[in-house]
Amino acid sequence: MNESRLFDVFIVGGGPAGLTAAIYCARNGLRVAVASADIFGGTVNNAAIIENYPGFPEGISGAELADRFRQHALDAGAELLEEKVEKIEKREQYFALHGYDTYSAKAIILAMGIDYRKLGVPGELELLGRGVSFCATCDGAFFRNKVVAVVGGGSSAFASAEYMANIASKVYVVHRRSGFRAEKVLVDRVLSHPKVEPLLNKVVKRINGQSKIDSLLLEDVVTKEESLLPVDGVFIQVGHVPKTDLAKGLVNMDENGYIKVSENMKTSEEGIFAAGDVRQGALGQIVTAAADGAIAAESAFRYINEKGL
Repeated sequence: MNESRLFDVFIVGGGPAGLTAAIYCARNGLRVAVASADIFGGTVNNAAIIENYPGFPEGISGAELADRFRQHALDAGAELLEEKVEKIEKREQYFALHGYDTYSAKAIILAMGIDYRKLGVPGELELLGRGVSFCATCDGAFFRNKVVAVVGGGSSAFASAEYMANIASKVYVVHRRSGFRAEKVLVDRVLSHPKVEPLLNKVVKRINGQSKIDSLLLEDVVTKEESLLPVDGVFIQVGHVPKTDLAKGLVNMDENGYIKVSENMKTSEEGIFAAGDVRQGALGQIVTAAADGAIAAESAFRYINEKGL
């Protein structure tokens, strides 16, 4: 075994759950690595402003909060690896993790986070990057003084609509229901903006365009009437799916692909823990993901000590 690649705890995923777990592991004197194929901080980086994380009543940008998580983990002594783990194997007392390199660990914390849910309609993938986007803060500047639509009714959709209202000339919020799931304070603030117009009981049937998007084909879910909505861009914010392909066949998951855990973040496989948005019942908030990470780290620490590893 290559001792230089043997860790007490190996964390897969560099979002708030993974980085918080790393901080707590390092503070417990464990050698800990965090592997992420994406930018550290995860989807937090995409938030223009975060207003509900304790300690920042004036709000903080997602990019800044993500960087604080990352720097805190580094300062605590965690090793951050730009690495995509593609396979995990159990080998006697240790686990082997295979990516660009192969690593060994006494315990594993799965914290891969989530990905954007797709609409699954014609034109969505074909026009990705040519008017179709899943991230307003990433791509919003390309639509200055243009007409855009945001599809979705949750807090992410309304945060995107609010962000785009300061850039675009017009923002449509397209939602399949007559009400919204987003926080009321956010809904009220966004819908009061003169550039924002809600289109309720509507679903996107097709995204039209050749070299770039030019319109959306909408269907009214009540009347089944179809209509064209001319737009220059569309931001799709209809939820998320867990990034748990790595865990298939390794730990028990529910029918939606979320990892089943105990209250201590233990999975069905001894020595493997899960935290954050990949776990069943996750609230989908930064503060709860961080709490999950702390619990998973403490559980991993106890596991290693109890097993005498």
